[in-house]
Amino acid sequence: MFFDFATLPTRERYKLIVSTVVPRPVAWVVTQDADGINNAAPYSFFNALTDDPVVIAIGCGPTPEGSKKDTLQNIRNTGQFVVNLVSAENAEQMNITAIQFPPEVDELKEAGLTATPSTLIKPPRIAESPVALECETFQLIPVSHHTIVLGRVLAMHVRDDCVLDQAKNYIDTEKLNLVGRMHGRGWYARTTDRIEIPRMSPEEWAAKQGK
Repeated sequence: MFFDFATLPTRERYKLIVSTVVPRPVAWVVTQDADGINNAAPYSFFNALTDDPVVIAIGCGPTPEGSKKDTLQNIRNTGQFVVNLVSAENAEQMNITAIQFPPEVDELKEAGLTATPSTLIKPPRIAESPVALECETFQLIPVSHHTIVLGRVLAMHVRDDCVLDQAKNYIDTEKLNLVGRMHGRGWYARTTDRIEIPRMSPEEWAAKQGK
């Protein structure tokens, strides 16, 4: 089937893209407002883009009513945020923080999560998350009703039992037990079902072809 995005309404394009570009990692973003009130919300328009500097991207859309979400407002005002990654063990709590609470509500408290101090920035990280990235704003890019937040990663926290060798920066990725966003309103995928497909050099490919 051919789908011409130029002829489709926004909602229909959204349905097509989120049901095919899967699984997507989930950015569990913690920010603070000017009064120090914490906000936490998950975003699945998210990924890592570069390594020098390390820059991540988050697509922040509006609320159902059309206003800017608290996450984006706080990032605009403070320039700081933490991206926590979501494991299967805290996926249900992540889902609670997706509820559209009023700005004065601390989603971390509602979900029974522990806010623990970051090292370089003011917004806290989520203690229950196996990975947390302390970020500062690199660039904000308006795209229609979305804003693409580019964040420079200043530091990373990884749960101790998921670090195989700190000196060599080896991580036990499988033990992180992360989840990815799938299609629809509530589908996720585990990352424990893996296949290994080693990369090949041109010489290895030629040998495989008998050349």
